[in-house]
Amino acid sequence: MKNEINKRLVGIAILAIIATVVGITIINYGLFQKQVRGDLAICAKLLKETHFFESVNRDTGEAEIELSMDTEKFRVTWVDSDGTVLYDNDAAAANLSNHSDRPEISEAFAEGVGESVRRSDTMNMNTYYYAVLLDNGTVLRVATQAQSLWAVFKSVFPIIALIILVIIAICVALSHLLTKQLLKPIEMMASNLDSADYSAPYRELEPFSETLRTQHMDILSAAKARQDFTANVSHELKTPLTAISGYAELLEEGMVSGDMQNHFYREIRKNSDRLLALINDIINLSELDRKEEGKLNFSEVDLNEILRECESELAENARQRDVEITFEGKPVMVRGNRNMLKELVENLAQNAITYNNPGGRVTVSVSEDGGRGKLIVKDNGIGIPLAEQQRVFERFYRVDKSRSKATGGTGLGLAIVKHIVELHGARIELDSAPGVGTTVAVFF
Repeated sequence: MKNEINKRLVGIAILAIIATVVGITIINYGLFQKQVRGDLAICAKLLKETHFFESVNRDTGEAEIELSMDTEKFRVTWVDSDGTVLYDNDAAAANLSNHSDRPEISEAFAEGVGESVRRSDTMNMNTYYYAVLLDNGTVLRVATQAQSLWAVFKSVFPIIALIILVIIAICVALSHLLTKQLLKPIEMMASNLDSADYSAPYRELEPFSETLRTQHMDILSAAKARQDFTANVSHELKTPLTAISGYAELLEEGMVSGDMQNHFYREIRKNSDRLLALINDIINLSELDRKEEGKLNFSEVDLNEILRECESELAENARQRDVEITFEGKPVMVRGNRNMLKELVENLAQNAITYNNPGGRVTVSVSEDGGRGKLIVKDNGIGIPLAEQQRVFERFYRVDKSRSKATGGTGLGLAIVKHIVELHGARIELDSAPGVGTTVAVFF
């Protein structure tokens, strides 16, 4: 990033220097041309005011004409009304062709004064002409030569190149210093992403800083969640495996009597079922994680139909735990994945049954709320303390750990529910109080 900024700053500086040099050269040359033309005009008018050429006989040879003023820097030409050259201080008049076709001469005859510039590509010189009409009908022309713009530029190019190199060197040093000063606060900001009190060094970077901090915190949270998940999985898998291994070892050594063998077999079976349920939930969560990035197979699904499909199995589970369960609702169509929605209903209802009291009640209902589907699972069970309500959707989190283990819960049911709700773009709300019960509402 530093190199890119340095390159661009130096590039901008070089362009600015070149543009400035070219611009100044063109402006100065324009002023120079104006000065040359002004000098020619003054010289021509001075010669006219002397009335010298008006007093000279046109038939007199040019050898008889001598100018008293210094005209070494100027070429003076006297032209008759028919274009014939009567006098020229730089060449023999007899050898010069008719000048009536010269632009400055014809303009002077027509308007009183005339001027023009003619370029010599071979000499890289410009010749400036200024002609003025005399009172006797003849024209007096004054000319001088000056370097062309390209010739001027070539002559000063070594100095300009040296100046450019010096300025570029200064710009490179300044760009390094400026880049360092600009990026230092940003680097400090990057190193203080963990600090919520550190503000962006520049106002324009505040949204960027906030986004970076949020992403950084999300990454840290995700990393911690993965770490916790790995530790929890290891612990949850180790517990039933340890129990199975212990019971099997006692049976293998023949250290258990006939009456206790059946108990040990039941415990092995119970822990195997728990282990299988745990593995199934972990696989389910992994599949849901992958589906976040893939394309989901969504279709129009009737929530009430799903309730009826789950009714018999859930009613049997409720009967075994001495809990009364009722299903209410009418056809409500939502767009979603049928299997996921069925699992959503089963997990919420099973949770309400598991964490209930003997003789308790569970109500599962579907309805429409503002044209959108709504699923509500309500129970009068043990409830959830307010301080723990935000954590119940975390993986392996249990409010009542002893009851979860006793009922075979894996601690992943509500985490799966949260995943399914997010994948469907829905919203879940939880209202609970200890000893009163829990109400979970899902809005599609």
